[in-house]
Amino acid sequence: MTERLDPPLQGNEREVLMGYLDYQRATLWQKVSGLDGTQLARVLPPSDMTLGGMLKHCALNEDYWFCHRAAGGPEGEPWDSVDWDADRDWDWHSAAQDSPEELLGLWHAAVERARAAVADIDLATPAVIGRRDGERPSLRWIVVHMVEEYARHNGHADLIRESIDGVTGE
Repeated sequence: MTERLDPPLQGNEREVLMGYLDYQRATLWQKVSGLDGTQLARVLPPSDMTLGGMLKHCALNEDYWFCHRAAGGPEGEPWDSVDWDADRDWDWHSAAQDSPEELLGLWHAAVERARAAVADIDLATPAVIGRRDGERPSLRWIVVHMVEEYARHNGHADLIRESIDGVTGE
């Protein structure tokens, strides 16, 4: 994933929503492209957020929302082995020990699993795994949530990337 294409101006609901999600995914890719491990682990105080942590967090969300919640599959590794009670932000904190290749590979693989998991699910279909209250969001809700998740973090990524090497962008 290296080319960022504008979301379609015309198309059915799924094409437009998935186009926006892919645009946000490609934006994150642009923000992390060409950075080494030290740069991916750099923080912009007062936050301890890093671009590497952001990649790992987004990989977790791809697997969690699309593969697990929407499609009903297992959460999978590395997420299954994590003691989330010991560190609720493990995805963010553990990224500093991962190489850029590991982080990018984890994220790319999660995106591909997510695409495959929901390829044949209608947007109106409720998630297989519901919330604690029993409510099950539709795939439509999950896609919109993920567009929001990426867009919010891409704003963070803009600031962090600019602090690293001055690179800015939309």
